[in-house]
Amino acid sequence: MDDKDILARVGELVSEERALRERSIGSGLREDERIRLTDVEARLDQCWDLLRQRRARLEFGEDPAGATERPAWEVEGYES
Repeated sequence: MDDKDILARVGELVSEERALRERSIGSGLREDERIRLTDVEARLDQCWDLLRQRRARLEFGEDPAGATERPAWEVEGYES
């Protein structure tokens, strides 16, 4: 997966996240929708992490293809 593919995936996930958040206004989301929203948020974080890894590898003269998607629990555990 290259940067273009990752950014396309980010776009898809952002669209889905917006749709779910819009549906949450008012009556809220069903349980399955809340679970999906949590999953979408984690997948977005994974995509951004992968993109950051790829760009850092490129910046330091390494092959960006060596970047790997980290598990959601790891990416979600980062502190700002």
